[in-house]
Amino acid sequence: MTHAIPLGVVIADVEGLRLNASDQKRLMHPQLGGVILFARHYESVAQLCALTGEIRALRGDDFIIAVDHEGGRVQRFREGFTVLPAMRKLGMLWDKDEDAALKAAKDCGYVLASELRACGVNLSFTPVLDLDYGESGVIGDRAFHRDPHIVAALAAALQRGLAEGGLASCGKHFPGHGYIRADSHHEVPVDERDYAAIEADDMLPYKQLIPAGLSSVMPAHVIYPQVDAQPAGFSRKWLQDILRGAYRFEGVIFSDDLSMEGASVAGGYDARAVAALDAGCDMVLVCNDPANTDVVLAGLAARATAPVSAVRLAHLRKPAPASARALLAGLPRYQAALAGLQILA
Repeated sequence: MTHAIPLGVVIADVEGLRLNASDQKRLMHPQLGGVILFARHYESVAQLCALTGEIRALRGDDFIIAVDHEGGRVQRFREGFTVLPAMRKLGMLWDKDEDAALKAAKDCGYVLASELRACGVNLSFTPVLDLDYGESGVIGDRAFHRDPHIVAALAAALQRGLAEGGLASCGKHFPGHGYIRADSHHEVPVDERDYAAIEADDMLPYKQLIPAGLSSVMPAHVIYPQVDAQPAGFSRKWLQDILRGAYRFEGVIFSDDLSMEGASVAGGYDARAVAALDAGCDMVLVCNDPANTDVVLAGLAARATAPVSAVRLAHLRKPAPASARALLAGLPRYQAALAGLQILA
């Protein structure tokens, strides 16, 4: 097992269900610090365990293997996994029974975390902290609720379940992506509200979850021109002055995918990566684009990881015990959590 290669600041994907020669070469680059997996990387539980095993054999146990596994329409692994509800279902349950919703949210986080950990995945980019204004198609039912206090309460319960199952949490998309209709995957969204309006509503979940142990944050590829001309993920004002300064966030900041149209305002891929890191991101994501992943890795080859980022990432990567998938079904806590999710069926 290779341990001598430093863990870098780029997260990228691999090409298929198993590692090929290009994947193996890319994985050995010292600026690669993690892999993100998608539905195209999943065939079965056994195949996923084999793939994560291959990756860890090359880069070690503290290498990040991540996935967008939120529940609802954003759940990359389905066959052989518990199909989790969209987070809006938890918000709907809250409107009927707050205590039941909090319990279901924690059970959801625990099941999500324990099933991923048992397959060698050690980070899911969840929970979504955006508010459901009824405008954003890309957010939609991924949001818990319109009320920021309810979003914060349910996300905190989910976060406790994630931690119990051995996973860190990642709040997204800071400071909020739910207000506008535009999809940052395909457009450059602009939110014209002033800072006071954004802080009073969209940022309240961050204000409450950061003291409760929010592990990481992913900023939005959205421009808030009354605050800064740059999208939040490329803005020192948003990331350094507000998130780190005013909100005292000490966890990891991940960029959103640099392949998205919302990131195009920062220039070419190498320029996007540098701009995100200079603004305050600790790691950058480049997804579904091997050629430009190589551009980013080459562009960052001579860049040293900031010592403070290295400390944050080391804390995030701290291994937690995980049950083998074959043993998971026999755990009473796991069975109780599955039973608890039936209320959402």
